[in-house]
Parts: sequence; structure tokens; C-alpha cells
Amino acid sequence: MPSHSEDNKHLILETAKNTIQIEADTLITLMNSLDTIFVDATETVYHCKGRVVVTGIGKSALVGQKIVATLNSTGTPSLFMHAADAIHGDLGMIQNDDIIICISKSGETPEIKVLVPLVKTLGSKLIAFVSNEKSYLAKRADYAIIIPVSKEADPNNLAPTASTAAQMAVGDALATALLALRGFTPGDFAQFHPGGAIGKQLYLRVADLYPNNLKPSVYESANLRDTILEMTTKRLGATVVLNEQNKIIGIITDGDLRRMLEKDIQTSQLLAKDIMSKSPAVIASNALAVDALNRMREASITQLIVTEKEEYVGIIHLHDLINEGLI
Repeated sequence: MPSHSEDNKHLILETAKNTIQIEADTLITLMNSLDTIFVDATETVYHCKGRVVVTGIGKSALVGQKIVATLNSTGTPSLFMHAADAIHGDLGMIQNDDIIICISKSGETPEIKVLVPLVKTLGSKLIAFVSNEKSYLAKRADYAIIIPVSKEADPNNLAPTASTAAQMAVGDALATALLALRGFTPGDFAQFHPGGAIGKQLYLRVADLYPNNLKPSVYESANLRDTILEMTTKRLGATVVLNEQNKIIGIITDGDLRRMLEKDIQTSQLLAKDIMSKSPAVIASNALAVDALNRMREASITQLIVTEKEEYVGIIHLHDLINEGLI
């Protein structure tokens, strides 16, 4: 590990904490400053028949790209247009009924001053995320959402830090407000996030996983040898125990076998019903896979018996969930 002096340690921690404090204070001030302009801008986007085109330059452009990603993932069709490229041809991507969000701390950059009149000529509504309420951009926007930033977080008050954090927060606030207006559900979210762990948590079900496994089972009268063979050949470290009516009455796991072998008893006469754990944990096949994971965690187990209409259909194992990236 790298060594560090006490002076360096103090400087690093104090600077980091001061940065976070300044950004936190900026966000609180921003929260308290939101007014009916934000409401009007949000409702305009909500009723938009086109797309939201987000533009900016420098660090604001990077913030804009993230805002576009968030809007798209929460059901608001959006795209990013770099302000510098817009005035060299990309302005053609704007269609009728599109709404423009322009992000700029100063509202006075040359590219913005060229772009704004062009946008207005196209007839698009213009929403500004801007810190200077007297700026060129703020005065010409249909809705100027003022982002108050008293200072940046870096020691020289130069690098965009608190301002970009606040811009990002306004974008998130807009996206979540639109989400609330639309009654956006977890199912809707899953529709836009079919890949990755987030999507799988929202749509992947137990029924999608358990058929990949074998289906170990023994009757309650099975002897120890047959029980162990069933567990080892089906490779799940467990077997379900059924009665003569094929109803689930228990489960035998590797742990049950170890505990049985630790006892000073004769094993030759043991039957499955003597070894099994009663009242095993079960889950319906139509349950979400993430619910199965939570059940396993709560009970500190690695498998669940899967049922359909109370009938045994298979087993889902912790490894199935690991393989799907849910852990």
C-alpha cells in the first residue's frame, strides 16, 4: 500500500469533504429554488408530440448526454445534439414538435448565441438550464430554469463541479417528474432495460431458470443409498421427498446428510423420511427470480423447490441466479 504523510491525509480528506459539502449545499439551494417555471417546462415536455433534443457544449454537453440516457430509459424519447455540431449541420436532426433543452452555466458561450436564434426560427420550444438569469440564453428561452451556483467546488472556483452536479440533478428531477406524471411502473422500466442486472430483476422469472436443472426426487420410503444416488446424479446437492400421492413433504440437502452422518446411529435402515427437513421452502414458478434470491438470502439456503398449483416441478439453485448476474 502507498504510504502517506499526515499532512497529505488531512489535505485529501478535507478537500474531498469540502467538495461534497459545497455540492450538497448547491443542491439544497437548487431544490428550494424550483418554482412554477419548472412545472410549466415539465408539463410542456409531458405533452410533447415529438422528442426532447438536449444540447450543450463542454462539460454541459457531457451532462446532457447523461440526461438523454435517463429520459430515454424512463419513457421520454430523447436525443443529444452537440451545440458546436448543431450549427454545422446537425441542426437538421430537429423535427417538428421537438422540444430543445439547452444546458449552459453562463448562457453566453458563442455557440449557444448562434444556436438559440436558429432553434427559435424552427419554432421549437426552448428550455434552458442556466445559472445566469440575465444571460442571452435565459432571456430568450421559453422556460429558463435557473440553477443557482454560488461557487464551484474546486479550490480555484474554476472547474465545473457544483454546477454540473446541479445540472445533472435538474435533469433527474425532470425525468422523475415525467415518470410520476405517466404513472411509469417497474414493468415499463423493464421494457426499456431488457439487458443487464436491472432488467433481469424486473422481468426474469423462476420459470425461465428451473427447467435448465434436473428434477431430483425420492419417495419417503427410499433408502439412504438411493437417496444419495439421486442427489449426486441430479447434481443439485438436494432432493425433494414426496409421499405416495406425489405431494412434497420435505427436502434432503448435503447439510442434512452431513448432520445425519455426524450422529452415532446405524445408517443401513434409514429412510428418506428419517433424514429430510420438513416444511421446505418453496416458490411459485411465476415468481420473479429476484424474489427467489431474496428468499434464499433470508433463509440462508442455496435452493428453493419450485411449484405450479402446489405441484412439484423443479428446483432453482443459487448458482442459476449467479449465472444470470443477479448477484
